[in-house]
Amino acid sequence: MSEYAAPVGAPIWFDLVSSDPARAAEFYGEIFGWQLEGPAHPEFGGYQNFTRNGKRVAGLIPPMGEGPANIWSVYLHTTDGSATVAAAEAAGATVMVPPMAVGDLGSMMVVTDPAGAVIGFWQPGTHPGFTEWGEHGTPYWFECQSKDYDASLAFYRQVLGARIEEIGTGGDPEAVGPDRYGQVFAGESAYSGIMDAAKLFPAEVPSFWQVYVAVDDVAATVKQAEELGAEIVMPGEDTPYGTLAVLRDPLGALICLGHPPAGM
Repeated sequence: MSEYAAPVGAPIWFDLVSSDPARAAEFYGEIFGWQLEGPAHPEFGGYQNFTRNGKRVAGLIPPMGEGPANIWSVYLHTTDGSATVAAAEAAGATVMVPPMAVGDLGSMMVVTDPAGAVIGFWQPGTHPGFTEWGEHGTPYWFECQSKDYDASLAFYRQVLGARIEEIGTGGDPEAVGPDRYGQVFAGESAYSGIMDAAKLFPAEVPSFWQVYVAVDDVAATVKQAEELGAEIVMPGEDTPYGTLAVLRDPLGALICLGHPPAGM
C-alpha cells in the first residue's frame, strides 16, 4: 500500500454510473470492502462516495436523464479546468461538460478525445480524489483502450504535457494491436497507459478508459464476483505487469482487477 496524491495529469478519481446503485454498492462492498459514505446528495444528482478504511476511493451515481448507465468514468488531475478544456479543444477534443463547480468539493469537466474516448478532469477543492494506491480495493492502473492510438498519443502529450514511453513494438507504424502500448508518465512515475485497441474490439465499440483495482488474490476475487452475479470476461492471467482479470459487474459495468507480479 502507498499513500497517493495525484500529480497533475495523473488519475485522481473514478466513478460509476449504475442503473441500480444499491445493488452495485452491495457488489463492490463484497469484493473490494467498499462502503457508502452517508446519504446520497440530491443537489449533486444523488452522488455518493465509496470509502475504504474511511477514505474516499470512488464515486457512485444513478443515470442522468438519457445518459449511459453501467459505465465507469476516469478523471485526471487539473489545477486549471478552464485552461485544460481550452487545451483539449485546441487538440481536437469535444467538450461534453464544461468546467462545473461541485459545491466546494472542486470542479469537474468532461471531454471526448480525438480517438473517441470520454475522459474527465477534476480540479480539487475540499475533495482531493482517492488518496491510496495498490492496497486491496484501491487503484492499480488506468488505461485508455484507443481505436486511434496515434491520435491518443498526440492528444495526451499536447493536453497533459505528458511524457509517454512506448513499450512492446511501440511506435512501429506497421504494428497493430496489444503490442503497441504507451505508458503515460506524470512526473517520474506512470499511473496510466494507452493501448492500441484498433483490432481488439468490434468496430462499433468506441475508445474508452478502463480502471484496474488492486486485489490481494485475483483468483479468489474472480470466483467471488462470479458467485455474486458478475460476468467474467477474462479470468486471472499472469503478465509481466501482474495478474490481471476483467469482469462485468451484475449490472454490466466493466471493471478490471490487478495484483503485482511476484517479488514486487
